[in-house]
Amino acid sequence: MINKRNLMGLLAGTAMAVAAGSTAMAQEVTLKMHQFLPAQANVPKLILDPWARRVEEASGGKIKIDHYPSMQLGGKPPHLMSQVEDGVADIVWTVLGYTPGRFPSSEVFELPFMMTNGEDTSRAMWQFAEANMMDTEFANIKVLAVWVHGPGLIHSKAPIKSVKDLNGVKLRAPSRMTNKLFTELGATAVGMPVPAVPEALSKGVIDATVIPWEVTGALKVPELVENHTEFGDDSLYTVGFALAMNKQKWDSLSDEMKAAMDSVSGEELSALAGKLMQGADAGSREAAAGRGNNIMTLTSDEVQEWKDAAAGIEAGWIEEINGYGMDGQALVDQARELIKKNSM
Repeated sequence: MINKRNLMGLLAGTAMAVAAGSTAMAQEVTLKMHQFLPAQANVPKLILDPWARRVEEASGGKIKIDHYPSMQLGGKPPHLMSQVEDGVADIVWTVLGYTPGRFPSSEVFELPFMMTNGEDTSRAMWQFAEANMMDTEFANIKVLAVWVHGPGLIHSKAPIKSVKDLNGVKLRAPSRMTNKLFTELGATAVGMPVPAVPEALSKGVIDATVIPWEVTGALKVPELVENHTEFGDDSLYTVGFALAMNKQKWDSLSDEMKAAMDSVSGEELSALAGKLMQGADAGSREAAAGRGNNIMTLTSDEVQEWKDAAAGIEAGWIEEINGYGMDGQALVDQARELIKKNSM
């Protein structure tokens, strides 16, 4: 016969089993999200983690996303796209330019002085990707969002105002297009993922770097250089990012789960991510100014010198992209028109 104490224990155990079963049913899929920045950096904090929570909410708890920052699943930042294709990670956030030649048409948004602001250009980039890339360059992955950061600028040990000031400067650039740009302008371009920048600056491997303001705080760049060159209302460059998912893992999801993820991804996430990245510029800029660093904002005439010097980069890219069997000029025109339309 079961006494009262045994009965209570049995009931408690049954309740725990039911609760555990309910939790297991609620969280039917756990996805591993991998990226290269520390968890406290702006992109993980402002974009990736809130998005993961929205996915969980939209799916009614059926999807859980575990976040692995700082390359915790192994490899280096340029490996991320291969990792999501191979299933090492289910979702990655990465710089498209970390895999040169893989996504050539996306480089149109990285051309000098192409972008206007993070939100409008990111929305345009998503629309461009839908029109040109989903069944071609992105065919092996499920793209959840694409976006760009805010206006890129130069952070340097010695002041850089004129193009000639780049002569002999060892400068870290984030992508193939920016490497081409700064090489053309006279610098010695050094390619490396952004987490390597602080050590490279401190050891003298590089004299300058180009990154947006928002990431300078996490990398402590204003403590390593004293000069920052802004381009007024123009943007010297930007870099394209992608939030991408393993295609087989995506295909394995139920229609309900796919709908939940799509409802918080796509064009609106792309635009929001671009807006948030640029919005985070202000705090880092203020921190650099608070240290007494030299922030130089070029006049329109000074910017024009840079535009003139960089003009050949676009022409060269058009010729190169034609070699892929695409119409480079048409892609440039389309990107500009989409940015203009979304800026109205």
